[in-house]
Parts: sequence; structure tokens; C-alpha cells
Amino acid sequence: MAMPSPERKILAILTVKNEGAFLIDWLAHHRACGFTDFLVLSNDCNDGTDAMLDRLQAMGWLTHVRNDGPHPKGPQWEALKRADRHPLTAASDWILVLDIDEFVNVHTGDRSVGALLDALPEATAIPLTWRLFGNCGQRGYEDRPPPEIFTRAAPAVMGWPWRAALFKTLFRNDGSYGKLGVHRPRQPDRARMADQRWFDGSGRALPSSFHTGRVFSNYGQDNYRLAQINHYALGAMESYLVKCDRGRANRDASAFDLSYWVERNFCAEEDRSILALGAKSAPLRDGLRADPVLGPLHEAAVAWRRARFATLMREEAWRGLFGRLMMAPPSRVLSREEHGIIAAHAARASAETESGGDTD
Repeated sequence: MAMPSPERKILAILTVKNEGAFLIDWLAHHRACGFTDFLVLSNDCNDGTDAMLDRLQAMGWLTHVRNDGPHPKGPQWEALKRADRHPLTAASDWILVLDIDEFVNVHTGDRSVGALLDALPEATAIPLTWRLFGNCGQRGYEDRPPPEIFTRAAPAVMGWPWRAALFKTLFRNDGSYGKLGVHRPRQPDRARMADQRWFDGSGRALPSSFHTGRVFSNYGQDNYRLAQINHYALGAMESYLVKCDRGRANRDASAFDLSYWVERNFCAEEDRSILALGAKSAPLRDGLRADPVLGPLHEAAVAWRRARFATLMREEAWRGLFGRLMMAPPSRVLSREEHGIIAAHAARASAETESGGDTD
């Protein structure tokens, strides 16, 4: 059915490839969270994700754009170029670019994006910092919403790795920026920057350096008091292999491997706060799964994912990675002293580079 037209249009932009098994869970959560519109771009899917999106578009849930390759610079960059030109983008009041493993988690009011915007009425942009949710020993893929399975995460205050402080930016679509970006809006209009008011996920006003270039929040502080992004980057071990096989959306990004796993497999603290939206998201999810067309397509995507894992495990390289995942314990959070050692060496290397010194 068609969705009602709200006073404030809040758009989520999503790029997907072979992720149909997670699509319904993601959409149900973010509709419950208050997003009014979805622009979803699909890339060369083998699992029926594109067919699911066609059905969801027919049901009035989203707008689907096919973004099949080849993409020399990576499919995500081409997808964002298409999204830049799309009428739905131009018509939106607020925009957030997300991935399928990222779930917005608002901690204020009724836990909706609208409540977050009401809590920060002066904001023109709100960087939502990742909170990394670890695998914590989950070997097999389950057809359940990731927030129900993965409930342990990195601590609220953390110093290393720096990727734990990366953010995605919810921003007002008022013409201050000319292009979409993966983590933040790009191509700032310098004449408009004086009017920018950026606030972090704990409600603190941010300096002007965030208006034009930053992609990570300040370390060593809690950036999640009003909102965060739950980042389920790893998932189950079986799903991680399928993710590695799929490859990165950005050609310039590093490969999925054990180092990617170690830098994200944090299980230090329990955080079930996102489950408070379950009463709103569950009926939406159940309704989508009950659709006579969409439901079987979802089941087919689940079956494809399990079959793809079985195919990968016929090769020694994939069996070796799977074995290493099972051997690797949850990642240890570095102490303040240990983080200080890394930070000091990073500062020294930066100073030597700026002065032209030998950094070999």
C-alpha cells in the first residue's frame, strides 16, 4: 500500500548487492524509525534482491533504481551519482546514506528520526557515529533481524581503532552541499557554510572543521547519548564469507579479511536499546513476509545465501578463512595507555611528513 505523505520528508539512500535476505528486516526497522522514503539502488544481483525491490516498489514501500555494472570506480560511487540526479533526492528535506548492515538507533523521544530532529532544532546536520557490534562467536547464519542476534558491541567510549569513530551524516537538504557522499555530504557551497550547525550524536555543537571534511567523530567520549548507528559489519561467520565473496562497494577500500574482522569484532558491552523499536517494526516485517510475491522471494534469497556459503567452502582458501574466524576470539579493547602509544606515533609520522622528513 502507498505510504502517507508526511510534513517532513526523511530519505534513506541504500545500495545493495546480493543482500535480499536482510532487506525486509532493514526496511521494517527504518520505517518504524521514521524514515518516510527509501531510494534503493541495486548492483548486479544474483540472489533476487532486484526482484524483491521491484515488488517493494509496486507495494509503495520504496523507489528502486538498477545500477548494474561495470563500475570502474566501484558501484557505490556510481549509485550516489544516480541518486544525486534523482527527483526523490531533490524532494527530500533530510537525507541519510546507509548500508544494509547499518541500523539507525535513536535514544530520545519515541526513538524516531523525527524525535532526534526535534531534540536538535538548530541542526543542519547530525553525524551519527558507528557503534561496532561484534560477531561474538555466532557461526551460522540465521534468518532473523540482526539486532536480535548481535547484542554486544564496542564500549561507548573508545580510542582505537579510528574506524570505530566513523559516522554517517543525517543532513538537511537545503542546497548547502552539491553532492552525496558515503559518510557525509560533499561539494560544500562555501557561501552557505557560515549558516551550518552540526551537532554530534550526544547533542554537542561541532566545530566548523566538520562542515567541510571530517568523516569521524572525536575519540575518547560518548557520542551516542541521543543517537547512534548500530553497525553489524561482520554478522555470522557464514555470512562474512559471503560478504567477502561479494567484495567491497568502493573499489578503493581495503579487502575483507581477518584484519577487517579483528578491527570490528568487539563484544565488550551489551546494548539492546534498539530492540525497543521491535513493537513497531515487527508488524511491518511480518506484513512484508506475508506478501504472496515478496515472501517467496525472501525465502529464495535466504536459500541462495546458504547455498553460496556451501559453494565457497569447497575451496581451501575459503575454508582457511572460516577456520581462522572460528579461532579468533573477540577483539580486546585497547587501554588508554595503549591507544596513547599509537596516537603518539601517528602524530610523529604526520609531523615528519609535513616537514619533509624521512618516514621510512
